[in-house]
Amino acid sequence: MRQGTHIITLDNGYHIWTHTEGQGDIKLLCLHGGPGGNHEYWENFGEELADLGVEVTMYDQLGSFYSDQPDYSDPKIAEKYLTYDYYLEELEELRQKLNYDNFYLIGQSWGGALAMMYALKYGQHLKGLIISSMVDNIDEYLEHINALREKTLTPEAVAYMKECETKNDLDNARYQGYVDVLNREYVDRKQPMAIRHLIPTMATPVYNAFQGNNEFVVTGKLKEWDIRDRMKDITMPTLLTFGEHETMPLKSAERMARDIPHARLETTPYGGHHHMIDNAPVYFAHLKRFLSDVENGTFND
Repeated sequence: MRQGTHIITLDNGYHIWTHTEGQGDIKLLCLHGGPGGNHEYWENFGEELADLGVEVTMYDQLGSFYSDQPDYSDPKIAEKYLTYDYYLEELEELRQKLNYDNFYLIGQSWGGALAMMYALKYGQHLKGLIISSMVDNIDEYLEHINALREKTLTPEAVAYMKECETKNDLDNARYQGYVDVLNREYVDRKQPMAIRHLIPTMATPVYNAFQGNNEFVVTGKLKEWDIRDRMKDITMPTLLTFGEHETMPLKSAERMARDIPHARLETTPYGGHHHMIDNAPVYFAHLKRFLSDVENGTFND
């Protein structure tokens, strides 16, 4: 893969933005979260992993940021492209067009869900899997994130948020103010200027289709997310990496580490959901150790 930015045309005619940094025999393909987020928190991975000789490729999924954004208001387009299967097969087509094989796949949050699905269907292409801040079912996540809300906010604030959610009144300033408090505590703890924008970059139609309107009440396709019974079938070396102060439950991560045959769990102190930014030195130390151990044949569960 050549360095820099490239637009890949899919067989369906849509265009996907990709970017490659770093050079070496180790190939790492990165899946962003959201759903409907973008590639930006991967941008320093090539530099951080340069001493290991890692080629890092990231991309914006269809509907997100620099890639094509279909007209999802058309029911036929939404039905065809806003599905788990579409995003899974988009990933496999990109792998083929990138000519990647025996590579590492990392997924953050929603990207972690895609990574798990890919490992289960196309695991023969993977040398290693990194699941970052994503669990294998939605129910444990919802239980945990709502417990965090009750722990962090006053009872009056929580009651107000729940009332707004019942009425689907989520855009008012008071509600969003509480969301900001929770985001600063458990999602973007470091609040870096480097990835802030003057306008929102989230692909709202994609987020709404899978998540719903907010993080606390999942009404989209993810409300059915539960692959706990399939974790035993992920057979390649797997790194589970979670922040110690984030939205995803560590108890679930610990169980996943037991269920996946060859898994290692690493947690990042002071890290939230985006712990690769909140505490980068620890995050990258864990990631580099995993990659080195797999490459050297010294990976132990």
